[in-house]
Amino acid sequence: MKLYTYDHCPFCVKARMIFGLKHIPFTNVVLLNDDSETPIRMVGRKLVPILEHEGRFMPESMDIVAHVDAMDGHPVLTGPIRPEISRWLTAQQSAFIPLILPRFGGAPLPEFATTAARLYFIRNKEDMVGPFNERLAESPALRARINAGLVHLADLIAGPDAVNGVLSTDDIHLFAYLRSLTIVAELQWPAAVRAYCARMSQACGIPLLDGMAA
Repeated sequence: MKLYTYDHCPFCVKARMIFGLKHIPFTNVVLLNDDSETPIRMVGRKLVPILEHEGRFMPESMDIVAHVDAMDGHPVLTGPIRPEISRWLTAQQSAFIPLILPRFGGAPLPEFATTAARLYFIRNKEDMVGPFNERLAESPALRARINAGLVHLADLIAGPDAVNGVLSTDDIHLFAYLRSLTIVAELQWPAAVRAYCARMSQACGIPLLDGMAA
């Protein structure tokens, strides 16, 4: 199986996670960010992740997660989901997006291996959030909002192995979000949240982004 991704993309992280949690080998193919031809040829749209399996192409992260989790008859995402987790994720979005996008745009990620690919990302995301330099100037206020949210999240985490005690789709959504936040320097990580990030990173085989945090 091949999975076509960008390293920065939290939706791609969701799809990558299920392979790690189930110990299923796959080939991770990182596309250049300005490569429109490849995904359009596969699924008719420029998007990732895309799973290639047995000659077919499947887009959409959670469809991929469900497919891979079910394929051997022994799913691992069997735990409960809690509305508190989805509400928490939604509440952080307005600070999350302007914090992470400018930092991704400057990071040494494989999807930005060419100048053209990096500029493509910057142009598209600045259309979404405005000039990156302006968003970076807002970092202190945005960090403060995320830090307050992380304190609240610590109270929601049942344990480092699963946010609700047993692995569920809540873990897929939450770890993908938190992994993106690790590219933001100087955040204040409560011990429970940091332990959860470290454990999920290990379980999924997906490194955190601390080494390129800015």
